[in-house]
Amino acid sequence: MVRYADDFIITGSSQRLLEEEVKPLVIGFLQARGLELSQEKTRITHITDGFDFLGQNIRKYSGQSNHPPKKNVKTYQEHNGQLLTRPSKKNVKAFLKDIRETIKGHKQATAYNLIAMLNPKILGWANYHRHGAAGKTFNRVDWAIERALWQWMRRRHPKKSTHWIQKRYFCQIGDRNWCFFGTAKDKDGQTVQKMLYLAASTPIVRHTKIIGECNPYDPAWEPYLSKRQEAKMSRATMKRLPLELWKKQRGICPKCQKPITKETGWHNHHIIYKEDGGGNETENRVLIHANCHRQVHANKGTVSKPCPV
Repeated sequence: MVRYADDFIITGSSQRLLEEEVKPLVIGFLQARGLELSQEKTRITHITDGFDFLGQNIRKYSGQSNHPPKKNVKTYQEHNGQLLTRPSKKNVKAFLKDIRETIKGHKQATAYNLIAMLNPKILGWANYHRHGAAGKTFNRVDWAIERALWQWMRRRHPKKSTHWIQKRYFCQIGDRNWCFFGTAKDKDGQTVQKMLYLAASTPIVRHTKIIGECNPYDPAWEPYLSKRQEAKMSRATMKRLPLELWKKQRGICPKCQKPITKETGWHNHHIIYKEDGGGNETENRVLIHANCHRQVHANKGTVSKPCPV
């Protein structure tokens, strides 16, 4: 059994086993606790037919298809025997519906403000699905969003030409000529630019399953857990210097003595402030939590360089 909150999957060796033994057992287990198994959401299916779970479609491709292969379309043989996890059609449809409603509900918004509303949605959705086989889905989603934005632009400027709209709302970055962007003024009066985030720009990172016997309270497993954490931080948006500081500090914040992770965030802090003559060299820098950094500046405190390990 694999369980996430009130959603769960139970696998079995046969359909008969699940229907005649496992399902009645689950129903009885829930009834004893005043709960009821949802008949609408519960289904028994073969892994080659696949099923949806937590916004993902999980299916094992057998390499066989009942339909003749189409021209220029990859066949099932490419995924022979592979278990693939992809964004489910229902999840993609709901996500695009939310995006379209956001665009249609802000017809008078500037391009900059619209992008500021769309980017967190796109980034969050893409990060959720980035551990599966989602590359093609990301490209289709980007195309659908760009199409909805094009309609938004056409409604705002019905009498303008395609060339005028392209020059107003798109710029070139590298080999891409159609990069949707918006501009605004910051508090200093300077022009700032914001680009639309593309789901396809999210790298696909396969999840590395942890060893089942691993015990975080057993010192014998510390090297293994440290290696996993280091690999996770290397994949985060860390540049060379912060990653070097993180390794030297063994991932510990010298201010609160708690781990620095991708989830907690971090800040590259100058021990001696620049206005006091401090430089940018590694000896004058230390990695601390973003919240700890705010406390240091608010209280005008200091941070000591941790001893090398």
